[in-house]
This record gives sequence, C-alpha cells and structure tokens, in this order.
Amino acid sequence: MANAAAASADAAVRLLLGSKEPAIRYLARRDLLGEQSCEDPGVILSGAKVSALLTGQRPGEFRSGPGWRSLPMAEFGFGVHPYRNWTGAHWRLVSLVELAVPAREERARLAAGQVLGWLARPERIGQMPVVAGLARRCASQEGNALAVCCGLGLAADERVRLLASSLISWQWPDGGWNCDLSATARRSSFHESLAPAWGLHEYARATGCEEAEAAAGRAAELFLSHRLFRSPSTGEPIAGEWLRLHYPPYWHYDVLHGLLILVRLGHAADPRLEDAVDVLESLRSADGTWSAGGSWWKPPGSGRDGARGLKAWNAEVVDWGTSGPNEMITLNALRILRAVGRWPAG
Repeated sequence: MANAAAASADAAVRLLLGSKEPAIRYLARRDLLGEQSCEDPGVILSGAKVSALLTGQRPGEFRSGPGWRSLPMAEFGFGVHPYRNWTGAHWRLVSLVELAVPAREERARLAAGQVLGWLARPERIGQMPVVAGLARRCASQEGNALAVCCGLGLAADERVRLLASSLISWQWPDGGWNCDLSATARRSSFHESLAPAWGLHEYARATGCEEAEAAAGRAAELFLSHRLFRSPSTGEPIAGEWLRLHYPPYWHYDVLHGLLILVRLGHAADPRLEDAVDVLESLRSADGTWSAGGSWWKPPGSGRDGARGLKAWNAEVVDWGTSGPNEMITLNALRILRAVGRWPAG
C-alpha cells in the first residue's frame, strides 16, 4: 500500500512538472520538492494564464455598470469594476498572487492600486453598518485584498494598513466576520472569514504586527473548533458543497481552501484538521491527482443561457479546467498533505 501511495504521489508531481504553465512547474518544484534554485520566477510572466490575467489594462475611470457607483480613478484597471465577476482586478490579483507573480511586477501593482482606491476610501470604511453591536461586512473583500497587497510588497502602503486595522476592529467575538444585517445573526460566516484570516496573517508576516497575527489566530480557531466543516452540535457536515473541491474558490469556502489557509497560518500539526484531510484524501483519483467537484465560473467567451454574443456574468479570464486532473487543486492538495505529514516519500 505504501509503495502504491508513493507511486500515485509521484505521478501527480510529474503531472505538475509537465504543466504548460511555468508558474505551476515553479510552485511544484518549490513547494513539493523543496528546490531553492528552480525555474526563474520571471519566466512565470510568459505563461498563458498569467499573461491573460495581466491583459487588458488601461488607465482612467472604469465602467461601473448596473449596481456599481462610478468612481473616477487614475489607477490602471480592466475596464470594469474591480469586483466584477470574474474579470475585475480584485479577482485577477488573487489568481496572480496564487500563481507566484513576481512581487515587483508593475502591472499587478497598478491593478492593486485600483483595488485599494475602491476598498480603502476612508468614507467607505466609515460607513460600515453596525447592527446589535456587530459590524456587518463582507470581509472576504478586504481579506483577499490585504493578502494580495502583502504578496506584491505593498504592506507599507497606508491604505493597506487601513484594511488591516479595519478588519481587526470588525472581527466578531467568535473570531470571524459576517455581512448578515439581521439583528439575530451572531455566528460568523465561513465564506467571509477565511480570506481575512489569510490577509491578516500575511500582513503580520510582512510588518510584524502582533495585533494582526492575534486576530488571524482567533479566526483560525473558529474553523478549528468546527474541525473545518462540522456542526458543533451534531457533528454532521455544515454544507455538502464544502466537501467538494473548487478552483478558484473566489469568496466561497470548501475544505481544500480551508486546509490550505490553516496550513499557511501554521496549524498543520493541529489534530482538528484530520477529518478534513481525510475528506481530501478520499477525493483523490486512482492516478494520484484531484479533479474539480464543482466550479463557480464559466470558460472565457461563454455565453449566457446559450445566447450567442452575450457574455456570461461569471465568465473567467482563463480556463482553470473543469474535467480531468486539475493542476491547481492537485498542487494545493499535495501542499496540504506534505505539510501534515501524509504525503509519502517517493
């Protein structure tokens, strides 16, 4: 059994090392094989996915569209609101950072400026609703932006500091965040709490801010106290969709993304991860890879409801793969198993 497990793990690594995307090859060598002097990160910019995510920038005001307030902005964007699914700068930057775009890549930093211009306006921060003493905020927005900006070397920007301090001040007593405006809401949302945990941890790493790391630790405890997916009262899964694997997750929660962030926060040895790791291992294919169990996006150029020429609201910039072995899901799964000591030595 051990030899079979090692062989399947090796096959999964070979898949990643044979990827057409330089970023995936680089990350597999760095994170799975521990190679320090592997493929030049600058080559990452030549990859088809990274190139597509950086394509289409232009200065000036972005088109706000229905439901968005127009904002005159000098920063570079992509012609749409930064939060537009899934072509806005906010989402592209998360994908770029996850693909190890070089921290000093100017196009990514310009797009981050647009995101900060949207999220970190003092008047916006000051207008967050508070109901029954609890801030009601879709904090995954600030959380993802905070992590991205730290990954791009922008942690010293005053607007980034404002995002971090705001997240800390909005944190609920149970360690998370929620945008539910109901006065009876007292439990945090897993969807809205994972990204802030990641962002605050990255901010603490970049700046040494102990308050941010403590807040990230409180958020981690929220997930750990539920063993990442279980109801504390019944022990049953809180949501079946959380046991399916997705990439990109955007603001949605699942056990793969939960495990990845908890490992990044330093909790790989916590026994409360074991149930979620069991789920992850149970979803591995016979060839040692993982496939998507669902997706929140449609491929580039997709039409809505089959209508030709009408772009789907959730069309992506790149095709992340919806069938067969999924490279990013496999990479993240192996990262997790390596961190928790379940990835067999080849």
